[in-house]
Amino acid sequence: MANWSVEAENLTRAFGDFIAVDHISFRVREGQIFGFLGPNGAGKSTTIRMLTGILAPTSGTGRVAGFDMRSERQKIKQAIGYMSQKFSLYEDLTVRENLVFFGGVYGAKDLDWAVRVCRLESVMDALCSSLSAGLRQRAALACAVVHRPRIVFLDEPTAGVDPASRRSFWELIYALAQEGVTVFVSTHYMDEAEHCDWLALIDAGKIVASGSPADLRKTQFHARLLEVDAESTFRWIDALEKTPGIDEVAMHGNKLHLTVTDPVEAERRIRAVGQQLNFGVNSIREITPSLEDVFVSVMTRRRVG
Repeated sequence: MANWSVEAENLTRAFGDFIAVDHISFRVREGQIFGFLGPNGAGKSTTIRMLTGILAPTSGTGRVAGFDMRSERQKIKQAIGYMSQKFSLYEDLTVRENLVFFGGVYGAKDLDWAVRVCRLESVMDALCSSLSAGLRQRAALACAVVHRPRIVFLDEPTAGVDPASRRSFWELIYALAQEGVTVFVSTHYMDEAEHCDWLALIDAGKIVASGSPADLRKTQFHARLLEVDAESTFRWIDALEKTPGIDEVAMHGNKLHLTVTDPVEAERRIRAVGQQLNFGVNSIREITPSLEDVFVSVMTRRRVG
């Protein structure tokens, strides 16, 4: 029987007439990296605020670290770690002083575990104001887990951080998971979602798909995918969207990803469009869909369906 760190059943939060989170249900296994993926305004932060005991649900039930979300919110706060987008260190204190302060809030006196996992040994006596953005993120994570919680909630922790620092931060997430900590992380970065054990896709307050990254590719992408490398890529879009046999068109960097039923026939029509518009085609190839392709496809179906 699975051990669940988080269980939510028909969780709902309304602000007046606006339904921010709409009857969502999911479970998170112990030790899992659970990714909450969705665009801005989808309901990710509101859900996390309910799970962490900050915000009471309008309706629905749930348990976090074995505690009831409605009646044991204070116990949940003591059992978890939480790092929000707005988590701020005391800039005029050193990393060590920040850790001592936040440790005191939880009654934690031993800083060694958090320092080791977050790789902060070399900057413990540096003022937080002197740290790079990436190091500040690592220090903030250490403060969130200084009491060695069973579960840590990370609400878009790498927003606004450069790609190298994002990769480094995800190494810390792996390290936490290897230590047995359940990690619940929200993000809108598709490359980060690839690193999760399990994903829930949320849009307009509803979970629209869930599964492992591999499962989502199989179950949520029902067509074939072509990558087109061509001249004046952006100018192709209108013509290709009107071309029979091409269901979806999306920009990916400087290339186009086309969802099609018959790749051979679609390639013939793409080349015909290029000749008609006098646009050069460098290459057309079938590729395996990425999570970004899956996400775009799911959202497109919701918008048009």
